[in-house]
Amino acid sequence: METVFNEQELALLEEGTVLISSDKPFIQANTIESSVEEIRHKHVIPVFIKDNEPVISQSDFIESTMGIVSGLFQRETILKPSVRLSHPIKGRIPEAKDKPASALQEHEKTLYYERMAFVIEIPSIQDTIAGNTLSLTIGGIKAYNLDNLYSRKGADEHFKVFIGFQNKVCTNMCVWTDGYLSDLKVKNIAQLKASIQTMIEGYNASQHLQELKSFTGYDLSEQQFAQLIGRCRMYNFLPANLRNEIDPLLLSDTQLGAVVKDYYRDDCFCRNEAGNINLWRLYNLFTGANKTSYIDTFVDRSVNAFQFVDQLKHGLDNRSSNWFLN
Repeated sequence: METVFNEQELALLEEGTVLISSDKPFIQANTIESSVEEIRHKHVIPVFIKDNEPVISQSDFIESTMGIVSGLFQRETILKPSVRLSHPIKGRIPEAKDKPASALQEHEKTLYYERMAFVIEIPSIQDTIAGNTLSLTIGGIKAYNLDNLYSRKGADEHFKVFIGFQNKVCTNMCVWTDGYLSDLKVKNIAQLKASIQTMIEGYNASQHLQELKSFTGYDLSEQQFAQLIGRCRMYNFLPANLRNEIDPLLLSDTQLGAVVKDYYRDDCFCRNEAGNINLWRLYNLFTGANKTSYIDTFVDRSVNAFQFVDQLKHGLDNRSSNWFLN
């Protein structure tokens, strides 16, 4: 795999500037950009109510992951984490309890964000699929709403961690089940670090890339694409006994609408002149639409998009029954 930087990135590297992973947002929805430094110095840390002990903070989660990545990929180029936040929880210090909100000074306000997602890009580990450069990327999600903060320190704390590739054309995340811990439960930071390291060490990048490259060899006609989208919209209204036999695409109706629009208009992944679209392009339409998901569903939908397209591939390959195509 070859390292590829554009002219601006090369100039910044020569100046000694630390580049940030994903200069374009890897997730949009209702998120804002942040940094480890901002979280560490400006955000309060939630505590377990029964003993007032702190949970594992978002900054500790990011820094722990960064430390593991740095240790495992010592000879690689590792970019600064890209961090996105959502669902702010605002407060104020006791001395300001009677002030109107408009009169609060900065030191009288408290803030943390309930949900956080980050990615760490390793641009020196890259490959190309259909002209798209993909960089190895490790990331995680912390959503405090999944924790039982009414308990004591030692209760399970929930995390999501993943490793995969990011398409540099569009910052779409390519993640599959073998590189994803969807509900990692730990009681302390040592367990968190051990689990992250085990996941990264067990990830087979070559196999993942081969699976992604295989998508380029399968096409859907315009009629098949239309039927696919129609059946995705029909799925939620099927009788329960039929729904239980079918693995759905988890994108919302609004996101499916974005997929249809980009089927015609996307600069990189639209249909060809004959109206056909290969599964690699379709997969990127799905992962592109997924960037409007909320943080807590973002990676689950990303993994689901891979599984869904892989099922389409096997349906086309084996001429087997696939409800979305037949």
